Amino acid sequence: MTKSSVFPRHTKADLPVVARGKGVYLFDTDGKDYFDGSGGAAVSCLGHGDVDVIAATKKQLDTMAYAHTSFFTSEPAERLATRLIECAPPGMGRVYFVSGGSEAVEAALKLSRQYFVEIGQPERKHIISRRQSYHGNTLGALAAGGNLWRRQQFEPLLVSATHIAPCYAYRDQNPNESESDYGLRVANELETAIQTLGETSVMAFIAEPVVGATLGAVSAVPGYFKRVREICDKYGVLLILDEVMCGMGRTGTLFASEQEGIAPDITLIAKGLGAGYQPIGAMLCTQTIYSAIEQGSGLFQHGHTYLGHATACAAADVVLTKLVDGGLVDRCRLLGNELDAKLKAAFADHPHVGDIRGRGLFRGIEFVADRDSKAPFEPALGMHKVIKRACVEAGLICYPMGGTIDGEQGDHVLLAPPFIMDSDDVDELVARLGQALKTIW
Repeated sequence: MTKSSVFPRHTKADLPVVARGKGVYLFDTDGKDYFDGSGGAAVSCLGHGDVDVIAATKKQLDTMAYAHTSFFTSEPAERLATRLIECAPPGMGRVYFVSGGSEAVEAALKLSRQYFVEIGQPERKHIISRRQSYHGNTLGALAAGGNLWRRQQFEPLLVSATHIAPCYAYRDQNPNESESDYGLRVANELETAIQTLGETSVMAFIAEPVVGATLGAVSAVPGYFKRVREICDKYGVLLILDEVMCGMGRTGTLFASEQEGIAPDITLIAKGLGAGYQPIGAMLCTQTIYSAIEQGSGLFQHGHTYLGHATACAAADVVLTKLVDGGLVDRCRLLGNELDAKLKAAFADHPHVGDIRGRGLFRGIEFVADRDSKAPFEPALGMHKVIKRACVEAGLICYPMGGTIDGEQGDHVLLAPPFIMDSDDVDELVARLGQALKTIW
């Protein structure tokens, strides 16, 4: 290949060139196949080469590819929004389409602020989130997130945000503490933070129902989010649930919040909404929030050029149909249970596997130097990078990350394969991961 003019993610990386995709596989220009065990970044829920999504995209391109939303709405956007609201948590009233997760987070933060201005509470300006969370890479989203490594060098540019503890039972639950007591303890940190900042000065709390990239598929203990919802209601704080990675069926229900028995004020989706066929994300808000804008200034002072892109919405509409009407969300839940069982059968006794966790086809494996003490590997070893290289060599795409524990220590791998898998594919994924780990240990 001639010298590249592409600005890559890592200037020292020597990456293969992808040639094509089919089903659960990607193929490079040398013909090597890679099992897409992470769906990229939990994106490719339908796998590669879905003929129905491709056909819908082509049809929309032949009809009308793009029209700016300051002049027009479009049938694909209207249709997709209606269907999302029909499937969404109770109270959701409107959908604001964007091009990805970071844009969805930015829109949510700005809507939260404008909502309180519109209803006469301009003193509300503070954001609270959790350490070891990730909400995107734009400056506002990065400020809201608690990923130390991603934030560090940009800290002087970030708006102020308050970070409380994650709900990370494997590491933080005390030996003599029940799950319920632990969940209440860490949830109550939200109330303490609100009281410290000022009971009428906090506008929003943002959290991932199942923490993705930063912690590796960590679910909250039962009752945690119900307590969070109670605290937000008590102090008039908006609850924003970031389902960019864990939503759209990935955890076994269309919206991850369904499993917590709560409804947010704002919820954010992306990744699996477009399944990789078109860039798209969305912010869903309650009718109450929308009505405050509608009956106030009437203008949400925000926007992007590709907002409500007709072709992206046409593709996502077919994706949503396959997830809900096509039974792929249910399939994800069942295959997720199978994957969990097979991962535990293969690796639960591995001397360097500390925890296997997750929901649906959203699974994380945390690696440790010592199982009994849960001691992590020394960060200088970069074990997540070592594991990634071994997996790629074994023909497996996974999503490794370091800094699992505190932004510096800890290593994990995230698995988020396509929902179209079958049992043989589950076996193959586990086998390729096992092959990779054997080359290391």
